[in-house]
Amino acid sequence: MTGLTEEDIRKRAYEIWKGAGEPSGKMDTFWYEAEKELLAERSEQGEVPPGMTDNLPV
Repeated sequence: MTGLTEEDIRKRAYEIWKGAGEPSGKMDTFWYEAEKELLAERSEQGEVPPGMTDNLPV
């Protein structure tokens, strides 16, 4: 299992930004959308992001 990296998020955010017509501003919106999408994809694949296992029952 590979963790979600900043580079993964950066690439997805760029794709989303390009798809939106390369608007100026609101880059944080694209970043958070990319992060949300990637986390959802990995969750569907059964991968749990690092740090998200701290509260799982034993």
